[in-house]
Amino acid sequence: MTGKLAVVFGGSGFLGRNVVRELARRGWRVRVAVRRPHLAQFLRPMGAVGQIQLKQCNVRHKGSVAEALRGADAVVNLVGLLYQSGKQRFDSVQAAGAANIAQLTADAGIENLVQVSAIGADAQSESLYAKSKADAEQAVLASVPTATIIRPSIIFGVEDEFFNRFATMASYTPALPLIGGGKTKFQPVYVDDVADAICEALVRKDAAGRIYEIGGPRTYTFRELMELMISETMQKRFLVPVPFPIASLMGLFGEIAGALPFVEPPLTRDQVELLKQDNVVSAEAGVGTLADLGIEPQTVESILPSYMVRYRRYGQFAEKAA
Repeated sequence: MTGKLAVVFGGSGFLGRNVVRELARRGWRVRVAVRRPHLAQFLRPMGAVGQIQLKQCNVRHKGSVAEALRGADAVVNLVGLLYQSGKQRFDSVQAAGAANIAQLTADAGIENLVQVSAIGADAQSESLYAKSKADAEQAVLASVPTATIIRPSIIFGVEDEFFNRFATMASYTPALPLIGGGKTKFQPVYVDDVADAICEALVRKDAAGRIYEIGGPRTYTFRELMELMISETMQKRFLVPVPFPIASLMGLFGEIAGALPFVEPPLTRDQVELLKQDNVVSAEAGVGTLADLGIEPQTVESILPSYMVRYRRYGQFAEKAA
């Protein structure tokens, strides 16, 4: 693939940096389109000199998107939000932003586009996050019918927003909440496996126009994931079931706190809504999986210990109880 240019929108985030590194390893030239290039300089050393370039871009502004796409052979859209804040809204960033990228990709004559969505994307969902993801998929395929849609379950890895968040919470509180009783099911997928899937989708002709739902090799309940995390961090914490109505109230207070400058809400009502549905790979006919892309997923048990040890009170050499 040496010489071909892939433009990655949102390449400085948790998934993005892994995608950029994998693209560079496979020989692509990579242009990373981000809102604040000065905060993404750490990406440059992931490739050879000059292989990775940074470009200022706001997906809500078509002019900057068109400029970022100049000369591209392939496009990857990773832009997404965990929660809404200020002008960063689900509909304007995840839905309209994706529509802008797809429309201008089509205008540039580029047919190779990967749109990263999420399991649970549903135009009829009560969750604004899930609805905007579905709206984005529809807009992308309307403009670029050959686009590939990747829907991952929750993504884990060294810098993830899932295990790290709850491990940090467990560092200063004696209990962790089990939203909805902790019965929601997940199929966590390793970030490197997701990056591999995206890179494979760019080069496989049979991936054009397809939807892939990708998850790890095992399904867990929310409670099981918390128990696994606690075991690895050696933090003895109570797991307290929290009914959805009470969790929604907690989410409201989280949103109020998140309205303050530089405060990230620990929980939002929209996130509570998402937890009402299982987040696992479906058996829907025609929907691809990691296996269809030739990827054997890593297990949570094989990766989690490598970065949960930093939360142990006595460090990485502390011995777990038998």
